Amino acid sequence: MKLVTYQTSHSAAQLGALRGETLINLSAAHAAAGGHSPFPTTMLSLLEAGASGMALAREAIAYAEKHPGQFAMPAMDATLLAPLPRPGKIICLGRNYAAHAKEGGAEVLEYPILFIKPATSVIGPGATIVVPSSTTKPDYEAELAVVIGRSCKDVDEAHALEFVAGYTCANDVSARDLQKRTHQWDQGKMLDTFCPLGPALVTADEVPDPGQLDIKAILNGAIMQRSTTALMIFSVPFTISYISKIATLEPGDIILTGTPDGVGQARNPPVFLQNGDSITIEIEGVGTLTNPVRR
Repeated sequence: MKLVTYQTSHSAAQLGALRGETLINLSAAHAAAGGHSPFPTTMLSLLEAGASGMALAREAIAYAEKHPGQFAMPAMDATLLAPLPRPGKIICLGRNYAAHAKEGGAEVLEYPILFIKPATSVIGPGATIVVPSSTTKPDYEAELAVVIGRSCKDVDEAHALEFVAGYTCANDVSARDLQKRTHQWDQGKMLDTFCPLGPALVTADEVPDPGQLDIKAILNGAIMQRSTTALMIFSVPFTISYISKIATLEPGDIILTGTPDGVGQARNPPVFLQNGDSITIEIEGVGTLTNPVRR
């Protein structure tokens, strides 16, 4: 399933499912199908409902497909928001691709570098990355985002993927000048609008191996990053296990798994995001996330 949070000019944020270019209203389909319990109103509440929540979503999609046109609309007529507009924890990995570490003149470390982005940094597809006057060096970072579906603590690597609800595209926009002010990176990562996510939460059953996906960043039509998640230093299962030994992961938490080489600051000359730019993150089997930039 490709689950989305969306709104229209006539409705507040609600849950839907993308089927090609069609958007299904899950709540309406669920009600028409005779669902006795209310359908979850947010992506977080859907994830918190666990397997039963996902079953409700599948049943609603199946019912809508048997009644074409009644619970669907062209996706272009809606505004997609971030799948989780207000996630819990957003935990990010730094330097998780050896080539990216090398281009920045850094060594590959024995343990993951972890930092946090706040929920206030999240925007959805098509929303504007607003670069404030506090930075002159905003950069893009294409990343696979992992969405946690079940609480886990001290989980072993072999079972880590069982706790994943799905995946989405992420852009870990980074203010390089602020990031380098101290040894801790957070102030360069936590700016408002600096965490675009989307367009959909692609459920884990549609991504059999998150470690075998092509990943790209495309700036104004030019490919800037092109790699594969197979080149991650720390795999998705290892990362989930590692973080769960430090902090409890809960439904709706998001892990950004690091970016490959090709970022703007490492280019000669450097390429930073400019007013009027369009930056796209494309991940095989997960989707395409595009955002304009305003400085």
